[in-house]
Amino acid sequence: MSSPRAVSERAVVFLIGAVQFVNILDFVMVMPLGPDFAAGLGIPTSQIGNIGAAYTAAGCVAGVAGSYFLDRFDRRKALAVAMLGLVVATAAGGFATGLTSLLVARAMAGLFGGPATSLSMSIIADLIPVERRGRAMGAVMGAFSVASVLGIPLALKVSGWAGWRMPFFAVAGLGLLLVAGAIFYLPPMRGHLERQKGPTVSVRELFTRSDVLLSYGMTALLNLAGFIIIPNISGYVQRNLGYPREEIEFIYFVGGLVSFVTLRLAGKAVDLLGSFRVGTVGSLLFIGTLYMSFIHLPAGVPLVAIFACFFLSNGVRNVAYSTLTSRVPEQSIRARFMSFQSAVQHLGAAAGASLSSKLLTDLPGGQLGGMQRVVFVSMALTLLAPVMFFLVERRVLARDQVAATPLAAVPVPVSPGGGAPRP
Repeated sequence: MSSPRAVSERAVVFLIGAVQFVNILDFVMVMPLGPDFAAGLGIPTSQIGNIGAAYTAAGCVAGVAGSYFLDRFDRRKALAVAMLGLVVATAAGGFATGLTSLLVARAMAGLFGGPATSLSMSIIADLIPVERRGRAMGAVMGAFSVASVLGIPLALKVSGWAGWRMPFFAVAGLGLLLVAGAIFYLPPMRGHLERQKGPTVSVRELFTRSDVLLSYGMTALLNLAGFIIIPNISGYVQRNLGYPREEIEFIYFVGGLVSFVTLRLAGKAVDLLGSFRVGTVGSLLFIGTLYMSFIHLPAGVPLVAIFACFFLSNGVRNVAYSTLTSRVPEQSIRARFMSFQSAVQHLGAAAGASLSSKLLTDLPGGQLGGMQRVVFVSMALTLLAPVMFFLVERRVLARDQVAATPLAAVPVPVSPGGGAPRP
Protein backbone atom coordinates (compact mmCIF):
# COMPACT_ATOMS: atom_id res chain seq x y z
CA MET A 1 0.00 0.00 0.00
CA SER A 2 1.41 3.35 -1.01
CA SER A 3 -0.01 5.30 1.93
CA PRO A 4 0.59 4.96 5.65
CA ARG A 5 -3.13 5.38 6.29
CA ALA A 6 -4.52 1.91 6.85
CA VAL A 7 -7.85 1.00 5.30
CA SER A 8 -10.02 -2.05 5.71
CA GLU A 9 -9.66 -4.56 2.86
CA ARG A 10 -13.32 -5.44 3.20
CA ALA A 11 -14.34 -1.80 2.89
CA VAL A 12 -12.14 -1.33 -0.19
CA VAL A 13 -13.65 -4.41 -1.82
CA PHE A 14 -17.16 -3.13 -1.02
CA LEU A 15 -16.42 0.33 -2.46
CA ILE A 16 -14.83 -1.02 -5.64
CA GLY A 17 -17.66 -3.54 -5.97
CA ALA A 18 -20.15 -0.66 -5.76
CA VAL A 19 -18.21 1.18 -8.46
CA GLN A 20 -18.41 -1.91 -10.66
CA PHE A 21 -22.13 -2.29 -9.90
CA VAL A 22 -22.86 1.23 -11.18
CA ASN A 23 -20.56 0.76 -14.16
CA ILE A 24 -22.09 -2.58 -15.14
CA LEU A 25 -25.68 -1.50 -14.50
CA ASP A 26 -25.11 1.57 -16.66
CA PHE A 27 -24.31 -0.83 -19.51
CA VAL A 28 -26.67 -3.77 -18.99
CA MET A 29 -29.85 -1.79 -18.26
CA VAL A 30 -29.92 -0.07 -21.64
CA MET A 31 -31.00 -3.07 -23.72
CA PRO A 32 -33.96 -4.03 -21.47
CA LEU A 33 -35.02 -0.35 -21.46
CA GLY A 34 -34.74 -0.20 -25.25
CA PRO A 35 -38.45 -0.50 -26.09
CA ASP A 36 -39.25 2.20 -23.52
CA PHE A 37 -36.91 4.90 -24.78
CA ALA A 38 -37.44 3.86 -28.40
CA ALA A 39 -41.12 4.66 -28.02
CA GLY A 40 -40.42 7.84 -26.08
CA LEU A 41 -37.91 9.23 -28.59
CA GLY A 42 -39.37 7.81 -31.77
CA ILE A 43 -36.31 5.63 -32.42
CA PRO A 44 -36.75 2.61 -34.72
CA THR A 45 -36.47 -0.64 -32.79
CA SER A 46 -33.84 -1.84 -35.25
CA GLN A 47 -31.49 0.88 -33.99
CA ILE A 48 -31.44 -0.29 -30.36
CA GLY A 49 -28.52 -2.59 -31.07
CA ASN A 50 -26.47 0.32 -32.40
CA ILE A 51 -27.01 2.17 -29.13
CA GLY A 52 -25.44 -0.73 -27.25
CA ALA A 53 -22.64 -0.94 -29.83
CA ALA A 54 -21.80 2.74 -29.28
CA TYR A 55 -20.87 1.98 -25.67
CA THR A 56 -18.86 -1.13 -26.55
CA ALA A 57 -16.92 0.53 -29.36
CA ALA A 58 -16.09 3.54 -27.21
CA GLY A 59 -15.04 1.26 -24.35
CA CYS A 60 -12.60 -0.51 -26.69
CA VAL A 61 -11.10 2.81 -27.83
CA ALA A 62 -10.83 3.98 -24.23
CA GLY A 63 -9.06 0.77 -23.25
CA VAL A 64 -6.36 1.31 -25.87
CA ALA A 65 -6.01 5.04 -25.20
CA GLY A 66 -6.00 4.64 -21.42
CA SER A 67 -3.05 2.26 -21.60
CA TYR A 68 -0.84 5.19 -22.57
CA PHE A 69 -1.60 7.43 -19.61
CA LEU A 70 -3.51 5.77 -16.73
CA ASP A 71 -0.34 4.57 -15.00
CA ARG A 72 0.91 8.17 -14.81
CA PHE A 73 -1.67 9.22 -12.22
CA ASP A 74 -2.69 8.48 -8.68
CA ARG A 75 -5.22 5.65 -9.06
CA ARG A 76 -7.64 7.21 -6.57
CA LYS A 77 -7.84 10.49 -8.49
CA ALA A 78 -8.00 8.74 -11.85
CA LEU A 79 -10.90 6.56 -10.67
CA ALA A 80 -12.76 9.63 -9.37
CA VAL A 81 -12.36 11.40 -12.74
CA ALA A 82 -13.47 8.30 -14.69
CA MET A 83 -16.54 7.85 -12.50
CA LEU A 84 -17.40 11.55 -12.71
CA GLY A 85 -17.27 11.34 -16.50
CA LEU A 86 -19.50 8.26 -16.40
CA VAL A 87 -21.96 10.13 -14.17
CA VAL A 88 -22.18 13.08 -16.57
CA ALA A 89 -22.54 10.82 -19.62
CA THR A 90 -25.24 8.69 -17.98
CA ALA A 91 -27.21 11.78 -16.97
CA ALA A 92 -26.83 13.08 -20.53
CA GLY A 93 -28.50 9.87 -21.72
CA GLY A 94 -31.50 10.79 -19.57
CA PHE A 95 -31.65 14.20 -21.29
CA ALA A 96 -31.42 12.73 -24.82
CA THR A 97 -33.86 14.13 -27.37
CA GLY A 98 -33.32 11.67 -30.21
CA LEU A 99 -31.16 8.90 -31.65
CA THR A 100 -28.10 11.07 -32.29
CA SER A 101 -27.93 12.61 -28.82
CA LEU A 102 -28.48 9.21 -27.18
CA LEU A 103 -25.74 7.63 -29.30
CA VAL A 104 -23.31 10.39 -28.31
CA ALA A 105 -24.22 10.03 -24.63
CA ARG A 106 -23.73 6.26 -24.67
CA ALA A 107 -20.41 6.59 -26.49
CA MET A 108 -19.23 9.04 -23.83
CA ALA A 109 -20.33 6.60 -21.13
CA GLY A 110 -18.21 3.91 -22.76
CA LEU A 111 -15.19 6.23 -22.94
CA PHE A 112 -15.27 6.70 -19.16
CA GLY A 113 -16.73 3.32 -18.14
CA GLY A 114 -13.87 1.34 -19.71
CA PRO A 115 -11.11 3.12 -17.74
CA ALA A 116 -13.22 2.93 -14.56
CA THR A 117 -13.19 -0.87 -14.85
CA SER A 118 -9.45 -1.00 -15.52
CA LEU A 119 -8.67 1.26 -12.56
CA SER A 120 -11.00 -0.70 -10.26
CA MET A 121 -9.22 -3.97 -10.99
CA SER A 122 -5.84 -2.27 -10.64
CA ILE A 123 -6.78 -0.92 -7.21
CA ILE A 124 -7.86 -4.37 -6.01
CA ALA A 125 -4.62 -5.89 -7.32
CA ASP A 126 -2.56 -3.13 -5.64
CA LEU A 127 -4.24 -3.24 -2.23
CA ILE A 128 -5.15 -6.92 -1.79
CA PRO A 129 -2.33 -9.47 -1.28
CA VAL A 130 -2.05 -12.33 -3.75
CA GLU A 131 -3.15 -14.94 -1.21
CA ARG A 132 -6.53 -13.18 -0.77
CA ARG A 133 -6.92 -11.67 -4.22
CA GLY A 134 -9.07 -14.44 -5.68
CA ARG A 135 -11.66 -13.94 -2.95
CA ALA A 136 -11.58 -10.18 -3.49
CA MET A 137 -11.93 -10.52 -7.27
CA GLY A 138 -14.88 -12.86 -6.80
CA ALA A 139 -16.57 -10.36 -4.50
CA VAL A 140 -15.99 -7.45 -6.89
CA MET A 141 -17.19 -9.44 -9.88
CA GLY A 142 -20.31 -10.24 -7.88
CA ALA A 143 -21.38 -6.74 -8.91
CA PHE A 144 -22.49 -8.24 -12.23
CA SER A 145 -24.73 -10.68 -10.42
CA VAL A 146 -26.20 -7.93 -8.24
CA ALA A 147 -26.85 -5.85 -11.35
CA SER A 148 -28.70 -8.82 -12.86
CA VAL A 149 -30.61 -9.75 -9.72
CA LEU A 150 -31.56 -6.27 -8.50
CA GLY A 151 -30.42 -3.62 -10.94
CA ILE A 152 -32.23 -4.61 -14.13
CA PRO A 153 -35.60 -5.38 -12.51
CA LEU A 154 -35.42 -2.13 -10.52
CA ALA A 155 -34.52 -0.13 -13.64
CA LEU A 156 -37.51 -1.61 -15.46
CA LYS A 157 -39.84 -0.86 -12.56
CA VAL A 158 -38.55 2.71 -12.17
CA SER A 159 -39.07 3.22 -15.90
CA GLY A 160 -42.65 2.02 -15.55
CA TRP A 161 -43.31 4.31 -12.59
CA ALA A 162 -41.52 7.50 -13.60
CA GLY A 163 -40.60 7.16 -17.27
CA TRP A 164 -37.56 5.83 -19.11
CA ARG A 165 -35.34 8.82 -18.22
CA MET A 166 -35.46 8.23 -14.47
CA PRO A 167 -33.24 5.08 -14.41
CA PHE A 168 -30.46 7.07 -16.10
CA PHE A 169 -30.75 9.84 -13.50
CA ALA A 170 -30.87 7.33 -10.63
CA VAL A 171 -27.71 5.53 -11.78
CA ALA A 172 -25.97 8.88 -12.27
CA GLY A 173 -26.89 9.95 -8.74
CA LEU A 174 -25.57 6.72 -7.25
CA GLY A 175 -22.37 7.12 -9.24
CA LEU A 176 -21.91 10.62 -7.84
CA LEU A 177 -22.01 9.22 -4.31
CA LEU A 178 -19.30 6.73 -5.23
CA VAL A 179 -17.10 9.51 -6.62
CA ALA A 180 -17.20 11.09 -3.17
CA GLY A 181 -16.48 7.73 -1.56
CA ALA A 182 -13.45 7.14 -3.79
CA ILE A 183 -12.02 10.60 -3.00
CA PHE A 184 -12.56 10.59 0.76
CA TYR A 185 -12.08 6.94 1.67
CA LEU A 186 -9.43 5.43 -0.59
CA PRO A 187 -5.84 6.33 0.32
CA PRO A 188 -3.55 8.06 -2.21
CA MET A 189 -2.26 5.30 -4.48
CA ARG A 190 1.07 6.35 -5.94
CA GLY A 191 3.19 3.26 -5.33
CA HIS A 192 3.21 2.43 -9.03
CA LEU A 193 4.55 5.93 -9.76
CA GLU A 194 7.44 5.42 -7.37
CA ARG A 195 8.36 2.23 -9.23
CA GLN A 196 8.39 4.16 -12.50
CA LYS A 197 11.42 6.22 -11.45
CA GLY A 198 13.53 3.54 -13.06
CA PRO A 199 13.25 2.46 -16.70
CA THR A 200 9.65 2.39 -17.90
CA VAL A 201 8.05 -0.31 -19.99
CA SER A 202 6.84 0.87 -23.38
CA VAL A 203 3.76 -0.45 -25.13
CA ARG A 204 5.96 -2.23 -27.63
CA GLU A 205 7.90 -3.94 -24.85
CA LEU A 206 4.64 -4.88 -23.13
CA PHE A 207 3.43 -6.67 -26.23
CA THR A 208 6.66 -8.59 -26.67
CA ARG A 209 6.15 -10.41 -23.37
CA SER A 210 4.78 -13.92 -23.77
CA ASP A 211 2.84 -13.81 -20.49
CA VAL A 212 1.05 -10.62 -21.56
CA LEU A 213 0.17 -11.96 -25.03
CA LEU A 214 -1.07 -15.26 -23.60
CA SER A 215 -3.14 -13.40 -21.00
CA TYR A 216 -4.81 -11.28 -23.67
CA GLY A 217 -5.36 -14.35 -25.80
CA MET A 218 -7.08 -16.08 -22.87
CA THR A 219 -9.26 -12.99 -22.28
CA ALA A 220 -10.30 -12.80 -25.93
CA LEU A 221 -10.99 -16.54 -26.08
CA LEU A 222 -13.25 -16.62 -23.02
CA ASN A 223 -15.22 -13.52 -24.02
CA LEU A 224 -15.65 -14.79 -27.57
CA ALA A 225 -16.87 -18.19 -26.32
CA GLY A 226 -19.26 -16.56 -23.87
CA PHE A 227 -20.74 -13.74 -25.93
CA ILE A 228 -21.44 -15.91 -28.94
CA ILE A 229 -24.11 -17.43 -26.66
CA ILE A 230 -25.16 -14.81 -24.10
CA PRO A 231 -26.96 -12.31 -26.40
CA ASN A 232 -29.13 -15.10 -27.81
CA ILE A 233 -30.31 -16.70 -24.57
CA SER A 234 -33.51 -14.69 -24.27
CA GLY A 235 -34.51 -15.13 -27.92
CA TYR A 236 -33.77 -18.85 -27.91
CA VAL A 237 -35.65 -19.50 -24.66
CA GLN A 238 -38.73 -17.63 -25.87
CA ARG A 239 -38.83 -18.59 -29.55
CA ASN A 240 -37.37 -22.08 -29.61
CA LEU A 241 -38.41 -23.34 -26.18
CA GLY A 242 -41.68 -21.42 -25.86
CA TYR A 243 -40.85 -19.92 -22.47
CA PRO A 244 -43.33 -17.15 -21.49
CA ARG A 245 -42.04 -13.58 -21.86
CA GLU A 246 -43.33 -12.56 -18.43
CA GLU A 247 -41.16 -15.23 -16.79
CA ILE A 248 -37.87 -14.35 -18.52
CA GLU A 249 -36.88 -12.01 -15.72
CA PHE A 250 -37.09 -14.94 -13.30
CA ILE A 251 -34.39 -16.82 -15.23
CA TYR A 252 -32.03 -13.87 -14.98
CA PHE A 253 -32.95 -13.32 -11.35
CA VAL A 254 -32.13 -16.90 -10.38
CA GLY A 255 -29.04 -16.94 -12.61
CA GLY A 256 -27.77 -13.74 -11.05
CA LEU A 257 -28.45 -15.05 -7.56
CA VAL A 258 -26.54 -18.25 -8.28
CA SER A 259 -23.66 -16.23 -9.76
CA PHE A 260 -23.46 -14.03 -6.70
CA VAL A 261 -22.89 -17.03 -4.44
CA THR A 262 -20.71 -18.85 -6.96
CA LEU A 263 -18.33 -15.95 -7.50
CA ARG A 264 -17.50 -15.73 -3.82
CA LEU A 265 -16.95 -19.49 -3.50
CA ALA A 266 -14.93 -19.61 -6.72
CA GLY A 267 -12.69 -16.81 -5.45
CA LYS A 268 -11.84 -18.82 -2.33
CA ALA A 269 -11.22 -21.91 -4.47
CA VAL A 270 -8.80 -19.99 -6.68
CA ASP A 271 -6.86 -18.83 -3.62
CA LEU A 272 -6.54 -22.45 -2.45
CA LEU A 273 -6.20 -24.42 -5.69
CA GLY A 274 -5.00 -21.97 -8.33
CA SER A 275 -6.61 -20.58 -11.46
CA PHE A 276 -5.75 -23.50 -13.75
CA ARG A 277 -7.62 -26.10 -11.72
CA VAL A 278 -10.64 -23.92 -10.99
CA GLY A 279 -10.75 -22.55 -14.54
CA THR A 280 -10.59 -26.05 -16.00
CA VAL A 281 -13.48 -27.24 -13.85
CA GLY A 282 -15.48 -24.15 -14.82
CA SER A 283 -14.76 -24.71 -18.51
CA LEU A 284 -15.87 -28.35 -18.40
CA LEU A 285 -19.04 -27.37 -16.54
CA PHE A 286 -19.66 -24.67 -19.15
CA ILE A 287 -19.40 -27.18 -21.99
CA GLY A 288 -21.71 -29.62 -20.24
CA THR A 289 -24.25 -26.90 -19.55
CA LEU A 290 -24.18 -25.77 -23.18
CA TYR A 291 -24.95 -29.31 -24.27
CA MET A 292 -27.88 -29.65 -21.86
CA SER A 293 -29.24 -26.17 -22.60
CA PHE A 294 -29.10 -26.09 -26.39
CA ILE A 295 -28.39 -29.58 -27.77
CA HIS A 296 -30.19 -32.11 -25.58
CA LEU A 297 -32.56 -30.59 -23.05
CA PRO A 298 -33.06 -33.17 -20.26
CA ALA A 299 -36.69 -34.16 -19.74
CA GLY A 300 -38.20 -33.17 -16.43
CA VAL A 301 -35.42 -30.73 -15.46
CA PRO A 302 -36.68 -27.16 -14.96
CA LEU A 303 -35.30 -24.73 -17.52
CA VAL A 304 -34.43 -22.25 -14.82
CA ALA A 305 -32.18 -24.85 -13.13
CA ILE A 306 -30.29 -25.54 -16.35
CA PHE A 307 -29.62 -21.87 -17.02
CA ALA A 308 -28.65 -21.37 -13.39
CA CYS A 309 -25.89 -23.90 -14.10
CA PHE A 310 -24.93 -21.83 -17.15
CA PHE A 311 -24.45 -18.72 -15.04
CA LEU A 312 -22.61 -20.76 -12.40
CA SER A 313 -20.06 -22.24 -14.81
CA ASN A 314 -19.52 -18.94 -16.61
CA GLY A 315 -18.90 -17.22 -13.27
CA VAL A 316 -16.34 -19.82 -12.19
CA ARG A 317 -14.37 -19.35 -15.43
CA ASN A 318 -14.45 -15.58 -15.13
CA VAL A 319 -13.18 -15.47 -11.53
CA ALA A 320 -10.34 -17.85 -12.40
CA TYR A 321 -9.17 -15.84 -15.39
CA SER A 322 -9.63 -12.41 -13.77
CA THR A 323 -7.57 -13.44 -10.76
CA LEU A 324 -4.88 -14.94 -12.96
CA THR A 325 -4.60 -11.94 -15.28
CA SER A 326 -4.30 -9.61 -12.28
CA ARG A 327 -1.02 -11.37 -11.44
CA VAL A 328 0.52 -10.90 -14.88
CA PRO A 329 1.55 -7.21 -14.76
CA GLU A 330 3.86 -5.52 -12.29
CA GLN A 331 2.30 -2.76 -10.20
CA SER A 332 3.97 -0.01 -12.23
CA ILE A 333 2.22 -1.06 -15.46
CA ARG A 334 -0.95 -2.57 -14.04
CA ALA A 335 -3.39 0.14 -15.20
CA ARG A 336 -1.83 0.10 -18.68
CA PHE A 337 -2.15 -3.67 -18.81
CA MET A 338 -5.74 -3.58 -17.54
CA SER A 339 -6.66 -0.90 -20.10
CA PHE A 340 -5.51 -3.07 -22.96
CA GLN A 341 -7.30 -6.01 -21.36
CA SER A 342 -10.51 -3.95 -21.24
CA ALA A 343 -10.11 -3.30 -24.97
CA VAL A 344 -9.53 -7.02 -25.60
CA GLN A 345 -12.63 -7.89 -23.56
CA HIS A 346 -14.78 -5.51 -25.59
CA LEU A 347 -13.35 -6.80 -28.85
CA GLY A 348 -13.91 -10.42 -27.82
CA ALA A 349 -17.49 -9.74 -26.79
CA ALA A 350 -18.22 -7.78 -29.97
CA ALA A 351 -16.65 -10.50 -32.12
CA GLY A 352 -18.72 -13.19 -30.41
CA ALA A 353 -21.98 -11.29 -30.84
CA SER A 354 -21.16 -10.49 -34.47
CA LEU A 355 -20.20 -14.09 -35.25
CA SER A 356 -23.42 -15.41 -33.74
CA SER A 357 -25.47 -13.07 -35.94
CA LYS A 358 -23.74 -14.52 -39.00
CA LEU A 359 -24.31 -18.12 -37.93
CA LEU A 360 -27.95 -17.69 -36.88
CA THR A 361 -31.00 -17.37 -39.14
CA ASP A 362 -34.64 -16.41 -38.58
CA LEU A 363 -36.90 -19.36 -39.40
CA PRO A 364 -40.44 -18.82 -40.79
CA GLY A 365 -41.98 -19.68 -37.44
CA GLY A 366 -39.91 -17.05 -35.64
CA GLN A 367 -37.45 -19.53 -34.20
CA LEU A 368 -33.69 -19.12 -34.27
CA GLY A 369 -32.04 -21.42 -36.78
CA GLY A 370 -28.43 -22.51 -36.54
CA MET A 371 -28.23 -22.41 -32.76
CA GLN A 372 -26.43 -25.76 -32.69
CA ARG A 373 -23.67 -24.33 -34.91
CA VAL A 374 -23.24 -21.45 -32.49
CA VAL A 375 -23.10 -23.81 -29.51
CA PHE A 376 -20.53 -26.10 -31.12
CA VAL A 377 -18.28 -23.12 -31.90
CA SER A 378 -18.53 -21.99 -28.28
CA MET A 379 -17.77 -25.49 -27.02
CA ALA A 380 -14.74 -25.80 -29.31
CA LEU A 381 -13.36 -22.46 -28.14
CA THR A 382 -13.95 -23.39 -24.50
CA LEU A 383 -11.95 -26.59 -24.92
CA LEU A 384 -8.91 -24.38 -25.51
CA ALA A 385 -9.43 -22.48 -22.25
CA PRO A 386 -7.67 -24.99 -19.91
CA VAL A 387 -4.60 -24.87 -22.15
CA MET A 388 -4.51 -21.08 -21.87
CA PHE A 389 -5.01 -21.24 -18.10
CA PHE A 390 -2.10 -23.67 -17.81
CA LEU A 391 0.30 -21.65 -19.97
CA VAL A 392 -0.42 -18.32 -18.27
CA GLU A 393 -0.30 -19.71 -14.74
CA ARG A 394 2.95 -21.58 -15.44
CA ARG A 395 4.65 -18.37 -16.58
CA VAL A 396 3.32 -16.36 -13.66
CA LEU A 397 4.45 -18.96 -11.10
CA ALA A 398 7.88 -19.28 -12.73
CA ARG A 399 8.37 -15.51 -12.64
CA ASP A 400 7.23 -15.28 -9.03
CA GLN A 401 9.57 -18.11 -8.05
CA VAL A 402 12.53 -16.34 -9.64
CA ALA A 403 11.61 -13.09 -7.90
CA ALA A 404 11.36 -14.86 -4.52
CA THR A 405 14.66 -16.71 -4.85
CA PRO A 406 17.47 -14.86 -3.06
CA LEU A 407 20.56 -14.11 -5.08
CA ALA A 408 23.31 -16.66 -4.59
CA ALA A 409 26.14 -15.48 -2.43
CA VAL A 410 29.04 -14.24 -4.51
CA PRO A 411 32.18 -16.26 -3.64
CA VAL A 412 34.87 -14.20 -1.95
CA PRO A 413 38.40 -14.91 -3.18
CA VAL A 414 40.85 -15.92 -0.50
CA SER A 415 44.60 -16.11 -0.44
CA PRO A 416 46.32 -19.53 -0.56
CA GLY A 417 47.18 -19.19 3.07
CA GLY A 418 43.59 -18.75 4.09
CA GLY A 419 44.01 -15.12 5.08
CA ALA A 420 42.33 -12.11 3.69
CA PRO A 421 42.63 -11.61 -0.04
CA ARG A 422 45.23 -9.26 -1.30
CA PRO A 423 43.92 -5.96 -2.62
